This record gives sequence, C-alpha cells and structure tokens, in this order.
Amino acid sequence: MKNKKGVIVKRQQTILQRLQKDKEVSVEQLAVELNVSPLTIRRDLIEFENQGFVRRHYGGATLIEGTLFEDPTMDVPPDTGQDGEIDYRRVVARKAAELVEDGDIIFINSSKTALLMLDYITEKRISVITNNGNAITSSHDPRVSIVLTGGELHSSKRSMVGDFALSTIRKIRANKCFIGVSGITAEGEISTAVLQETMVNSLMIERTKDMIVILADHKRIGKQHNFIIADTRQITHIVTDELADENVIARLEREKVTVLKGRVSEGSAVN
Repeated sequence: MKNKKGVIVKRQQTILQRLQKDKEVSVEQLAVELNVSPLTIRRDLIEFENQGFVRRHYGGATLIEGTLFEDPTMDVPPDTGQDGEIDYRRVVARKAAELVEDGDIIFINSSKTALLMLDYITEKRISVITNNGNAITSSHDPRVSIVLTGGELHSSKRSMVGDFALSTIRKIRANKCFIGVSGITAEGEISTAVLQETMVNSLMIERTKDMIVILADHKRIGKQHNFIIADTRQITHIVTDELADENVIARLEREKVTVLKGRVSEGSAVN
C-alpha cells in the first residue's frame, strides 16, 4: 500500500508541476510520458477538478489560475483572542520532542513547528536530517548533529526540494521522522499546501523504519490543503494540542494512530 501510494503521489505531483509550468495538459501526452493509461490520467484530472485546481475539457485540462497557493498559515503570528498569546506550534513541538531518544536518527521536514523541536531536545546525542534551510540559524543543543539534504531552495520557506534533496533522503534510513503538515482530515488524509515539498515529505515517511510522527496544531486538524502526502495507515503518531477538534481526533484514533496532545499547563512557551 505504501509503495502504491508513493507512485500515485509522484504521478500527481508531476501532472501538477506540468500544469503550473504550462497552464494546460493533454491526457494522451501525459499517458505516454508517465507510462499509464489515459483513464488513469483522466481520474487524476477529475480529482484535481473536484479540488478546484483545473477545468477539464475534451482531451485535457487547464489550470485555474491562483489555485496552487502557498500555505496561508505558515507565517502567521502567535494566536490571539481566545487563545491569548500562546503559540500552539510551540505546544506541539515541545510534546513531539518528548518522543526523541538518545541515539536517534530523525528526519525533520521544512515545517516551522517541526523545527521548533530543536528548542526542546536537550542532553541527547542525535542526528537530524532536514530539508529546512532555517536549521542553519536555529539554536540547538551541541549534542544534536544537523545534516542538510541540500537541493533547490524554495525561497518562500527556505526549504530544500528537488532531485538532489530526494537523492540524499534515499540514502538514509531514519528510525523516526517528524513531519509538520498543513492539514489532516477526519478521513485520515494528510496534506501540505506546497507542491514542491510533496515528494520530500512522502519520501521521509517511506525511509523511516519505526516511528512516523505528524505534527499539527488544532488549526490544521480537520483541514485539507492542496497536496496529499500520506494517510493515517502510513503513520504511527499525531501530535496536536488541547484545542483540537475532539470528533476528528476520535475518528483518527479509530485508525489505530496514537494521538498525543500538548498542553499549555505542561509549561510550553508563550511568545
């Protein structure tokens, strides 16, 4: 199932990249290039149409401008109003850091929430492999070794993507990975809003042998963004916070996923 899912994600990412570049695609041409049936391509385009990315026409589809957007929640300031000034990304990061043990080799993706884990990993000798360019300037315990994947720099988030990053990840077998995401639906679909990072996130999951942890504060629970990277059958843990929708959490737990909730009372930082 994991390999099949990876093939689908890679194919759909290729189609979306072509749409982003050329604004229009041909069913027959894609079928030949990707070595699949025209029916498979039509199904992908129907899925994109249902998500509002494309407008299908006879023989192909056209991109609807402005739909392949960046994640609007990535650079928001700490929550205000009913949440006070608590940054729930830190609540989640602190809780996730409790899962890290001495000697671990872990993947961390380009998520700000996942990178914040470095603030809470202390007195443990571990190796972190990440495509997050912000790791260069992040403070961390000197016993934590940071290894960058390299790759093409995606400027808005300083993430490293593309074939070079994927090649590095393929050479590593981590025992744990920590993937910050844009959304998790009640049905268990896990998504990101950045096309270029889809395959990096999926490959990190594929190359992890033990614990696969998804980080998502309450704003992302029950939400879906553009690009599916995995589903709950492929992961072991979800780390969120105490404001997460209980109905969604209950449905996710029925999929045999361990859900952990960080709590402000546990001492998480307030910005």
